[in-house]
Amino acid sequence: MIDGALFRAKHQLWLRIAFMSFSLNDPWAKSRLYEFSQIEFRHLKWLAQSLYESDTPYDYERDSLFGIESESFFTLIRTTITEIESLHLLYDESPLCERMTHDEHYILFTLRAYLENLILDEPLSAFNRSRHWPDALLSLAEIDALTLFLFEELYKEYELIMIYFYRQIRATTAAQATHFQDLIDESHFHLRSFGEMMAKMGILALPRPLHPRTYEITDMEKFLQGGIVEEENAKEECRKLSSSITDKKLSAFFEFINYQESYHIEIMKKLLGEKYD
Repeated sequence: MIDGALFRAKHQLWLRIAFMSFSLNDPWAKSRLYEFSQIEFRHLKWLAQSLYESDTPYDYERDSLFGIESESFFTLIRTTITEIESLHLLYDESPLCERMTHDEHYILFTLRAYLENLILDEPLSAFNRSRHWPDALLSLAEIDALTLFLFEELYKEYELIMIYFYRQIRATTAAQATHFQDLIDESHFHLRSFGEMMAKMGILALPRPLHPRTYEITDMEKFLQGGIVEEENAKEECRKLSSSITDKKLSAFFEFINYQESYHIEIMKKLLGEKYD
């Protein structure tokens, strides 16, 4: 049955597979799992559209015991398999559920194949709290600054994905839908980048859940104006971090993010010119 409970389960599955991909070292499995997470996010979009069209309530809450940490990749795989199998009990006979079922049959096939490849059963360091950056020697002050930045930005990117996603479902023009999709895509890239950096440092963790007042926006003009200010602040934080970290590769990456934030502001300015219900 397509309802709020199914939406919550699918939201959690998207997060589980995405963060599992962040935690891995094996490049092939990492890439494929991230692709699966993007499939799950598309499912989530289609579910939200169906729920909105039928005036069925849904939210972004997560189960109190939901978590993604483990010391073993195979443990994460088994948890994901069980979660998908349980999820299928919630599906009905609709074309949407049929599509999701077929997608997840292949995802399950792939996950079970991973369990047969013992080379993949490596210990995970993504959650060990080591706070060590393996690619360069950083000072404690640099590690502290990087840690704080990553936790704050991971939450911000997750928040933005879900806010833009909520508004895209309610878009009233093609321009709105396109602009929100651009912002969602950009935030997915940032979420993945920051998540993988956190995994390298052993500090990977889920962003905290969102309260409905975060994304149920009634004054879009006010939200967008505030969002522009927030993007300006994010640019400043990127600039500060880039200038304070001595490693050239990290500094170049944060400069790269900084310039992406600049264009986000331009997209949001375009959205300011749209009319909203």
